[in-house]
Amino acid sequence: MADKSPPKAKASDDREARLKQALKANMAKRKAQARARAEAGKKQEQDNG
Repeated sequence: MADKSPPKAKASDDREARLKQALKANMAKRKAQARARAEAGKKQEQDNG
């Protein structure tokens, strides 16, 4: 029984993993949005100029 970790540590690890995964997904989404905006800006400049 002494070698088992307390439930709080497990819950904390699970939460950290979920937050890390959500942050990674959010950053990827933001990068994709920024790339799309940059491409749209370049295309618009080409159309105008």
